[in-house]
Amino acid sequence: MALAVGIFALVLAAIATERVDRTKAALLGAILVLLTQTIEQEQAIEAVDWNTIGLLAGMMLMVKLTEPTGVYTWVAIRAGQLSEGRPLRLVIALALVTAVLSAFLDNLTTVLLVVPMTFLLADALDIDPIPLVIIEIVASNIGGTATLIGDPPNILIAGATDLSFAEFIVHLAPISAVVLVVVTAMLFLAYRKRLQVAPEAAERVRRLDARRAIEDPEELKRTIPILLATIVLFFLHKPLHIEPATVALTGATAMLFFTRQSVEKALQGIEWPTLFFFIGLFVLVGSLEETGFIDDVAESIADVTDGDRTAELLGIAWTAAIGSAVVDNIPFTAAMIPVVDQLQTDAADDAYWWSLALGACYGGNATIIAAAANVAASGLAERAGHPISFMTFLRAGIPAVLVSMVLATGYIALRYL
Repeated sequence: MALAVGIFALVLAAIATERVDRTKAALLGAILVLLTQTIEQEQAIEAVDWNTIGLLAGMMLMVKLTEPTGVYTWVAIRAGQLSEGRPLRLVIALALVTAVLSAFLDNLTTVLLVVPMTFLLADALDIDPIPLVIIEIVASNIGGTATLIGDPPNILIAGATDLSFAEFIVHLAPISAVVLVVVTAMLFLAYRKRLQVAPEAAERVRRLDARRAIEDPEELKRTIPILLATIVLFFLHKPLHIEPATVALTGATAMLFFTRQSVEKALQGIEWPTLFFFIGLFVLVGSLEETGFIDDVAESIADVTDGDRTAELLGIAWTAAIGSAVVDNIPFTAAMIPVVDQLQTDAADDAYWWSLALGACYGGNATIIAAAANVAASGLAERAGHPISFMTFLRAGIPAVLVSMVLATGYIALRYL
């Protein structure tokens, strides 16, 4: 047990310091627990949640196949034009677009699509892009909270439970909508002096022809209907007794048959480092389970809360938020899932999972390294010549998390207690 905990702690530390690539750290940790026989190879394979891996791979493939159409650039330009150069409208448009795309594509993919377009818009409007990018990062994590496929912690939770796509929306979308409005307004007030747009700059954006962003109309007609049909199928997967991974891979396979893009080029669009990071992570968490550490943690929490449901639900939410702020919310959620499973004495009481999802997803807004979307957006900003420092993001992230968690606490109390 000490060996499993030690290796897991070292991997978390390596990820948090960003001195070692997180995929390398997770795979090295997985290899170490195998070489030391902390977990047997057969048990390690069983520990990997292949439903999560399949879901991520399918969604990555569909986004890659639809990206060359230019539809995401069109969305960004139209958002800028609808704002008419007014700062508040611009922030609302970009936050809303980012949140909605994050809910139905996943927040990591969304920032990779939206952030580059934001730099183009900011350049056209002659304003500082950093406030807009920070607002988009925060909106991506909030929007991703609303659905099963929106944020990696939710994907992990769905893989470990029998919760459906529709259930995630019913339980998490209402509070996510409220949090998005409140937090976006708060960040706008903080950044409004840096987002003043000159009239001539607003006119330049209005004159942009968004239709020219559609680079391949025929490909658009072939791929977008399949993407929309896949999203609809997510709503129906539980009554149809189809796993989310099957839905995503079905959509991706159908798209491969209809697209003109080669299979080789399409597969290059899958973020293989992310998938292998998840595999390594699952093996590490599996070693914690096999050695009994997870059971001990669950028993300790149960002793502290004395079986009080209110203390457990709020404790899970705030522990997940704080833990996700310190380290990446993906490994923290993976470690918390078996703990929550132990605490959930009533299998029908899904409030435990919603508390975990809210805490982990919202906690991902605390620091620039707390969520995969944050790290990806930071990398894009640095390559564009506008680096976001740790402290710059922290000054926006901590207030955003505190406000989000206060609202989430009220929501949990009103709906589940």
